[in-house]
Amino acid sequence: MAEQVTILGDGAMATVCSMLLTQGGHRVTMWGAFEESIERLLQNRENDRLLPGARIPADVRLTANDRDCFHGATLILSAIPTQYIRSAWERLAPYVPAEIPVVSVAKGIENETLLRPSQVIAGSTPGHRPMAVLSGPNIAAELARYLPATAVAASEDEGLARRVQTVFSTEWFRVYTNNDVIGVELAGAIKNIIAIAAGIIDGLAAGNNAKAALVTRGLVEITRLGIAMGAQAETFNGLAGLGDLITTCVSPEGRNRSVGERIGKGQKLADVLAKMDSVAEGVPTTRSVMQLARRYQVEMPITEAVHAVLFEDKDVLHALADLMTRDPKAEWETAAS
Repeated sequence: MAEQVTILGDGAMATVCSMLLTQGGHRVTMWGAFEESIERLLQNRENDRLLPGARIPADVRLTANDRDCFHGATLILSAIPTQYIRSAWERLAPYVPAEIPVVSVAKGIENETLLRPSQVIAGSTPGHRPMAVLSGPNIAAELARYLPATAVAASEDEGLARRVQTVFSTEWFRVYTNNDVIGVELAGAIKNIIAIAAGIIDGLAAGNNAKAALVTRGLVEITRLGIAMGAQAETFNGLAGLGDLITTCVSPEGRNRSVGERIGKGQKLADVLAKMDSVAEGVPTTRSVMQLARRYQVEMPITEAVHAVLFEDKDVLHALADLMTRDPKAEWETAAS
């Protein structure tokens, strides 16, 4: 059955989701927070700033009208960067129809509250709202070229997970279901931190051996914190965990890896971010995950090293040296190793 989907956000992921949903036969409205941004998209229906060459389908309705954007909606897709979710949803809350399911595609942890995107959305709207998350190895630029990809639709409501699976599945986009919302969201958030570290490795030209070690031990860190917070271990070995981690750490189009690469080459974080049109979720999420690691008493040396480089002005070579000279351990030591 065709759905009427309202996409909140007009960035890269919102754009590719509009393409994907339209190809699946669904009606789509895309809402943007700023009128000038929507007007720019209306001119040629190309997201030339974030996804050059990616055209928003002609029958996708574009609007910046808060009240009008939910007209006829049967499903809401939240494609707003994590640190802006709360303000956007609080702004839209008076107009959101009651109990319409929401699918979140954001990958981060809110600063200050340390909440996952689905938790932020749930707390920003009245009543109980069915919630799902869609995550996986999904580089937007590749999706925009209709290259084959996969994702995981996670929800505590099995029926909603299957519904999202059906809505988003196409001949080039395969969706699996999962009931581990905590694990899927944490994996999607923390892998961005590891991707920054992978970019630093690239910027330093430290080699593929170092990157392989980083990705492998990064997955250990992600899994440690996830289990401590109530996630299922197997989630981190799947598409939302290992799959997304690999893609983000190796793709030249990954924003977080690119940030790390520039820092590895000697650029300052402020200068790197100033030149970006899009949001690198891993930067603010690094602050949040460091606090979560302390709260749950989980050792996360890679995350700690990234935090020191980003926010404590630590030299990248010193950070790498500290990681390499940590006390020797068995590979499969305790969960806190």
